[in-house]
Amino acid sequence: MTLAIHGGSPVRTDPWPAWPPPLDPRQRELVMDVLESGRWGATQGGSVVTDLVAAFARAARVPYGVAAGNATLGLFAALKGLGVGRGDEVIVPAYTFVASATAVLLAGAVPVIADVDPAHLHVSPDAVRDALTPRTAAVMPVHLAGSPADMDPITGLAARHGLAVVEDAAQAHGAAYKDRPVGGLGDAGVFSFQSSKAMTAGEGGLVVCRDESAYEAIWSVCNVGRRPGGQWYGHPSVGWNLRLTEIQAALLLPWLDRLDDELARRAAFCAALERELAGLPVTMLGPPPGTTRDSRHLVMLRIGVPVERDFLLAAMAAEGVPLDAGYPPLGTMAALAAEGARTGPCPAADEAAGSVVWVRQAMLMDDPARAADVAEALAKVLKS
Repeated sequence: MTLAIHGGSPVRTDPWPAWPPPLDPRQRELVMDVLESGRWGATQGGSVVTDLVAAFARAARVPYGVAAGNATLGLFAALKGLGVGRGDEVIVPAYTFVASATAVLLAGAVPVIADVDPAHLHVSPDAVRDALTPRTAAVMPVHLAGSPADMDPITGLAARHGLAVVEDAAQAHGAAYKDRPVGGLGDAGVFSFQSSKAMTAGEGGLVVCRDESAYEAIWSVCNVGRRPGGQWYGHPSVGWNLRLTEIQAALLLPWLDRLDDELARRAAFCAALERELAGLPVTMLGPPPGTTRDSRHLVMLRIGVPVERDFLLAAMAAEGVPLDAGYPPLGTMAALAAEGARTGPCPAADEAAGSVVWVRQAMLMDDPARAADVAEALAKVLKS
């Protein structure tokens, strides 16, 4: 059978579902209400940002939340609010988006890159332990691909060494670890509303936390050094304007009502895909131990035969089934090293960079029967 990249007929010709999906009626109504009110900024007396933060905090089973302009700024604010600063070290996974490390740099601290577990590519608790130094101030587990990191070993280690735990939950809206929602498992959890995420306003972020003093400090970082309830021109701390707008919150707040249905839809597609992949030299990576809800932001597939990566991606795209190359290991990024990031050997992350590809979220929103397209295209390309 001739590959589409060589002139053959592609496996799939119709488009995958668009992301983000069309506005639902409640989103449209709320956005128009905000636009017509003229109260577009978070400090103009509107209530939608406040309502979104309260709803998100409830979902995470914590009392406090702070909205931010994006998740990178949310991670920065969480680190600063928890006392991380110049000269401190923060342990981050080797297989994650670069913003996990650059948020640490933004806080004046040093990213220390730790390897991941080869089975699921979340940060390895053993690697975290090995990366500890007297300067370690915090650990940043990333809930990768919509599934929670194995948090109990990490929070236990942090408690023994007096470290803050900041969860990077950018990809994990609705995920749960041992029946506890992510975001509320550490000292602070940060979610993203960037355009590829399970809830999106194009950009945006939100921090949730359990401790009142941490909340006040994080709120101050995001609100130019003010204190909650303090004077408008009172700035007892150094802070920045990192706020979310009412318009963004109006896109996000109604999404919480449909999030569970969308998670179930992606779970059904993933279950079908796992069945369709049986017999192929392709493994769908499972979640870490303790996962009781995988929100399936994306699917990570390990290709079990030698294949030229760029050709695989180009050939799959030609078949109408585009895959993503995934992350390069943080430890290979010269720009981070130039800013002082520190790394040791990360063989699991290095291996993943050569063998793991992703199925993106929009594709997972299709009818589960169309999971066969992914498997058929992989079988066709790998057979070649």
